[in-house]
Amino acid sequence: MSTLIVALPVPPRLSSHGAAGAALAPAEYDYVYSADSGSRLQAGRGAPAQLPKAQEVVAVIPPHGVAWHRVTLPKAPAAKLRAALAGVLEDVLLEDDSELHLALAPQAKAGDSVWVAALSRSWLKAQLQSLEADGMTVDRVVPAWAPDDAPAGHFFRSEALPDGSDPGTQIAWRDSQGPLCLPAESDATRIFLSRLGGDIPVRWTSEPECATDAVRLAGGNVAALSNTEFLFNASRGDWNLRQFDLVPQRRGSRAAKELLQQLWTSPTWRPARFGVAALLVLNLVGANVWAWQQRQALSRQKAAMTSLLQTTFPQVRAIVDPPAQMQKEIDLLRASAGKPGEADLEPLMYAAEAAWPASRAPADSVKFEPGQLIISSPGWSPQEVEAFRGRLRPLGYDAESVPGRLTLTRAKITEPGPGPMLAPSRGGPGVPPNGAGPAPGGAPVTPPPARMAPPGTGAQAVPQGMPPAGALGPQGSMPPRPGAAPVQPQRMPGRSPTGVENSVER
Repeated sequence: MSTLIVALPVPPRLSSHGAAGAALAPAEYDYVYSADSGSRLQAGRGAPAQLPKAQEVVAVIPPHGVAWHRVTLPKAPAAKLRAALAGVLEDVLLEDDSELHLALAPQAKAGDSVWVAALSRSWLKAQLQSLEADGMTVDRVVPAWAPDDAPAGHFFRSEALPDGSDPGTQIAWRDSQGPLCLPAESDATRIFLSRLGGDIPVRWTSEPECATDAVRLAGGNVAALSNTEFLFNASRGDWNLRQFDLVPQRRGSRAAKELLQQLWTSPTWRPARFGVAALLVLNLVGANVWAWQQRQALSRQKAAMTSLLQTTFPQVRAIVDPPAQMQKEIDLLRASAGKPGEADLEPLMYAAEAAWPASRAPADSVKFEPGQLIISSPGWSPQEVEAFRGRLRPLGYDAESVPGRLTLTRAKITEPGPGPMLAPSRGGPGVPPNGAGPAPGGAPVTPPPARMAPPGTGAQAVPQGMPPAGALGPQGSMPPRPGAAPVQPQRMPGRSPTGVENSVER
């Protein structure tokens, strides 16, 4: 993740800034840019509009720009915590409360002894407004020298103060008593350094420009630390002085982006990231193993279907689509044996006869098209149509209704239970004379008497019971029943009791 670290200038003394803080923003800022979390640092200076773009922007306050106080954190709601802090620090603050910005240490808890940072509020707001004028958002404001119990000192060269004076070399010191900043060449500094016990390990660092003075004053080895590295180390701390009324307003996609960056880069979420990565890898491996198993099972099924087709129908040489080719061969065998198919005229007529309600008059006409039987019969109510369809479903058929017409077809989804009889033989064992098959569960279904054409009226639209499979005579004629005239499939005039002409078309 790319990071831009901006070094803020030395703030004025608290008693000198007043309300003119907005005029204290410089035209240019020193910055450090890191494209890959610190492996390569690029330092420079430029106006806010010329600063590099980065995913995270951190502003660093110089060591002598923050005053530190240690207090017992009062118990107060978040909305009133700032006022409670001001009340606790009232006796030690030299400025008016409205001119100060206060910030708490990370993970501060009520009742604990915590460090509180105090600095000029108007000056900090002026710096933030100057940096964010061109759309940049300062994510964190951190102190360059924060409290730490381990004794440490750093020699650095401070820039000129706002009043034009040169402070020279400064010493930033910290220990369990808190941070402080002292001029290197002063009597107070020499006295302070002389009182340090030789048995106390102190980590001394210094900018290269101050190395000579650092070795002389520290009286030992001093590690070199450039200003660029010093700013980068400060940006890695946990402090963030943007609190209370200076919290940045993040909305929409930026807030989501920052949350994702925190989840992706924060050390706290490292175990969760490892767990998610492991879960994704396991899912990917498991999905590939499952897909391989499914491909193997599909290959075995295809091989079994091909073997079954070649064994059952040796005359089939080229295997392209085993299920379709097997169905085609079965249809050819059925046709050569004179057996009707499930969607032929005879099974559809048997199904219509079995499901025809006893309260309905005979149909006006019956027309057969490949796969469907069209029955003209007006006056059906929705309840009658649904009851008719309910009696058809156990037989494996369905019906669609439009005003004055019913269309019977083979059901796409067959309900559990025995399928319909394709070509029942009248008078056979266990088969009703009307040709209806058994109902689900094995109980025989006794349909109502055929109402397609009442006997003795001269109409010969649909006879009581159908002929067995293969009973169609030459040229598609229907063989006559004993004592009845032959039925022609095109049109046979006749009269029903209601005087409506009946016909059978095929």
